[in-house]
Amino acid sequence: MSLIEQKARELSRPILESIGQALARWNISPNAVSYLGLVLTIGVALLAAWGKFRWSGAVYIVAALCDALDGALARASGKGSRFGAFLDSTLDRLEESVVFLGLIVYYARAGRPIEPPLILLVTVGSLMVSYTRARAEAVGVTCREGLMTRPFRVALMIAGLTLNQVLIALIVLAVTSLFTTIQRMVHVWQMTGGEKGGWGPVKEPFSPPVPPTPAAWGNHDPKDVP
Repeated sequence: MSLIEQKARELSRPILESIGQALARWNISPNAVSYLGLVLTIGVALLAAWGKFRWSGAVYIVAALCDALDGALARASGKGSRFGAFLDSTLDRLEESVVFLGLIVYYARAGRPIEPPLILLVTVGSLMVSYTRARAEAVGVTCREGLMTRPFRVALMIAGLTLNQVLIALIVLAVTSLFTTIQRMVHVWQMTGGEKGGWGPVKEPFSPPVPPTPAAWGNHDPKDVP
């Protein structure tokens, strides 16, 4: 996790926790908030497909807020679960892909030959950033290297939509996501010792974030699979 992301989390956590506590008193499920985020993100994609980029960016802000709130709500309500963490990470990947699909539809209809393959490249890069961390943790390596984690990708896409500078945002995303993927691959190689390391111990072993009491575990904290 980068220093910038860590500071952003520290600054936003008190606000999110307060809202999460309020939602918990209304007995709202964290998974329901996750599903709401998905529905809103589909709206983002539809608006983008129609070329309503600024409206799309505005709705994306609300969808991103839902994505941030579900973890805070899980902690406040004590309704965290392994399935909730899995669901949230899965929906995160789906939401990113849906937004990119909406943009592809718009640019294809507009007869723009550059943007669709660029969006495909961005989609691959974004998914690879997440996959490299998930796969590294599956083989026992902690992997949070690189700047372009999901919060940064979403923030950059929101900025591109609201400022109507989508092409610039896509170019930056393509370069930085692929670079982050390479960073993580190099990191895992260093931690495992490459082929020579075999299946021996790693330098920074991954410890699953599963405290003994469910209330202490935010259902979507491990979600920040970025």
